Amino acid sequence: MALTTLIHPTAVIYAGAQIHPSARIGPYAVIGEKVSVGADTSIGAHVVIEGYTKVGDRNRIFPHAAIGLEPQDLKYDGSMSLVEIGDDNAIRECVTINRPTRLGEVTRLGNHNLLMAYSHVAHNCEIADRVIIANSVALAGHVSIESHARLSGLVGVHQFVHIGRYAMIGGMSRIERDVPPYTLVEGNPSRVRGLNQVLLRRSGIAEESGGQVYKELREAFRLLYRSGLTLEEAISKLEGMIDNVHVRHLYEFLKSSAQEKGRRGPTPGRRK
Repeated sequence: MALTTLIHPTAVIYAGAQIHPSARIGPYAVIGEKVSVGADTSIGAHVVIEGYTKVGDRNRIFPHAAIGLEPQDLKYDGSMSLVEIGDDNAIRECVTINRPTRLGEVTRLGNHNLLMAYSHVAHNCEIADRVIIANSVALAGHVSIESHARLSGLVGVHQFVHIGRYAMIGGMSRIERDVPPYTLVEGNPSRVRGLNQVLLRRSGIAEESGGQVYKELREAFRLLYRSGLTLEEAISKLEGMIDNVHVRHLYEFLKSSAQEKGRRGPTPGRRK
């Protein structure tokens, strides 16, 4: 595609790259031949985007970010795997997003996410919508993060970990096991400390059905972490509360985490 006034003359755009006419590309950026960039997306100075990478609309990618490069995985065989980035994301300075290990696999970032400076998204990660990842967070391979989760600075997340929606992870925590939705987790080793009450209130969940939804979530948390029941017993009792959509999601997340092959099991908390 021919250069336009929205593309700095020092940027390197390989033949075959698909750049929307409204996209803006800064000095010394490098855009590979298999990359597509959507409408009104801005790409800062010295950004590198390679591989089979699709960038959606209205994204802001700040200087020195590197997207779609080879995974840091010794199993990688050179396959042109996929990176998909949705719309309205802010990807700050020096963020790295790696492509997957094998042909046809996808590293995916949804919509309206904020990835702060120096955060790392490894191969095969999937991040949903409206997630905030703070500075210098490192996600290992195959990490899955549900919508509205919050990860504070300098958090390290082990490979294959799942992080539930509306969860909050405190700074400098080491996350080795799945983080249940709606919870506050922190520490090294990490532990479930409580419900994420602040985000539940800000999101409006605490006010649903006149506060009944929040009351039932609090009861679910009590069963799981304050009743003295084993985790298996508590999960079983949650099955009787799944008319509440949020309790049902918590129940399904924990059941899958505890039983599915390849899952790492839920982060522990105080049992009584």
